[in-house]
Amino acid sequence: MTGTSVECDLLIIGAGPTGLYAAYYAGFRGMSMVLVDSLPEAGGQITAMYPEKLIFDVAGFPAIKGRDLVAELVEQAAQDDPTYLLGRQARTLTENGDGYDVGLEDGGVVRARAVLITAGMGEFRPRPLPAGDGWLGRGVVYFVPDLAQHAGQDVVIVGGGDSAFDWALALHPIAASVTVVHRRAAFRAHRGTVDKVRSLGVPIVTDAQVTALRGGETVSEIEILVKDGTRHVLPAQTVVAALGFTADLGPLEGWGLELHRREVVVDSTMRTKRERVYAAGDVASYTGKVKLIATGFGEAATAVNNAAVELDPSAHLFPGHSSDAG
Repeated sequence: MTGTSVECDLLIIGAGPTGLYAAYYAGFRGMSMVLVDSLPEAGGQITAMYPEKLIFDVAGFPAIKGRDLVAELVEQAAQDDPTYLLGRQARTLTENGDGYDVGLEDGGVVRARAVLITAGMGEFRPRPLPAGDGWLGRGVVYFVPDLAQHAGQDVVIVGGGDSAFDWALALHPIAASVTVVHRRAAFRAHRGTVDKVRSLGVPIVTDAQVTALRGGETVSEIEILVKDGTRHVLPAQTVVAALGFTADLGPLEGWGLELHRREVVVDSTMRTKRERVYAAGDVASYTGKVKLIATGFGEAATAVNNAAVELDPSAHLFPGHSSDAG
């Protein structure tokens, strides 16, 4: 659908957990829906940053891997055939008389009667590895969505946050070797996770920086300079640059919404200051907000139900329980 136009009742901007649940609920309300996301896969931050990490605070699951949660949400939403436009950024918002035309970066347009923004922390970009210039896609990666691709490889993970140590734990059983390199002796990662990585015997090189990558078509080794002046050369077919991210709302900041600290201000119906434009999940802001996946699910249902009434004033705000639909 690159560069083409599509119409729907509800455009959902952001295909993370909140957006996926909103797609299910929109289908439950009989609405057609399109999901747009700048990332190439559904799942948002979970898919990009911690697909193998266990999540403990989703109702009904004592523990569930991020990847599995996303798969279940995609399956749940699939009941009503949502259209996915992934790897495309939403750029412009223009009123058309019966809703909005949302222009995409590839020239396509989504004509929607209502819009729900579920963009999480916004569009996020990984911080680059300074010595990795020119090696992205040739051994240097920012995300590890598929562990199996790195089976039997020597993997060096650069960073000291949760993602770095989560991936070290996940890759250790299948990689030929895993080494963590961090520029400081202290870590941002949870201490318990760091201790687990240490207990596995994974080498952790601190007070160090990557100075060079070498190889042919792809990376084969990495050079590390330690603070005391010593240099190490390690084999590496994969270098995971887990150096954190920068995030912003991008073009959404110019959509005439009320913003507070890079978040979209909403009322109790999840509506923004613009008619038929709603927000839910981490991107939505109101007094007393608690940022949890569970919170986003409730906000998605609230937004969709209120949008349904705005599109059809004869509809009921509460549609009944899903268990009655069978």
